[in-house]
Amino acid sequence: MDKLYIIIPAYNEEATIRDVIDEWYPMVVMAGSESRLVVIDDGSRDKTLKTVENEVRTKPQLIVKSKKNSGHGATILMGYRFALEQGADYVFQTDSDGQTRASEFPDFWRMRRQYDMIVGYRNKRQDGLSRIFVTKILKLVVFLCFHVSVKDANTPFRLMNAKTLSKKISLVPDDFFLTNVLLAVIYTKHKCKVKFIPITFRARQGGVNSINMKRIFGIGKNALRDFIKLNKAIDAAYRGDNEEL
Repeated sequence: MDKLYIIIPAYNEEATIRDVIDEWYPMVVMAGSESRLVVIDDGSRDKTLKTVENEVRTKPQLIVKSKKNSGHGATILMGYRFALEQGADYVFQTDSDGQTRASEFPDFWRMRRQYDMIVGYRNKRQDGLSRIFVTKILKLVVFLCFHVSVKDANTPFRLMNAKTLSKKISLVPDDFFLTNVLLAVIYTKHKCKVKFIPITFRARQGGVNSINMKRIFGIGKNALRDFIKLNKAIDAAYRGDNEEL
């Protein structure tokens, strides 16, 4: 039976984290007794960590890990590496704000063996025009820097084959904020089998988003510089893989 690890980063999500766990926990139970739901607390200053620790007592397939605050990208990267270390066959990532629906996951799981990565793209977003604008700008920046078109590069709803992920994850810098964006680019440029499927994307179900527009543009400015450098490394890795064949 395939082993699934669902990775959920959390930062100051005490308002939503219990409901998110309750919604997603049945998915790892469905996948089998060796599968795990992993919540990684990114140095929350509220009761997020305590809430998850309480849930662990009654949910044997739930794991909680904590770390100093270092941002979303570093947190999910830690989660991906942990899943690989634990021998996961498939790694799925979603966020802790309740914007995605676990009910849409089983369709992804049924198709898991056909693709290296299955991504849920946010077809009809309910989280505001500013977020839609940022997503469109990001798509343009990705195209200009990497010369590939990615339908939704940063969506927090992706199922990845662990064997492929283990080969590509080393190309992501440890402290890189846009980990999922870079992985989407790497998979696309390296001609992996990637499938995009529309998903529901609700408004945040509680709490306050820690990323405001000012910070988004600051991240974007730094990312533009990093993207240009990383493009060369991604291309070099692809050439190296082909030369080995």
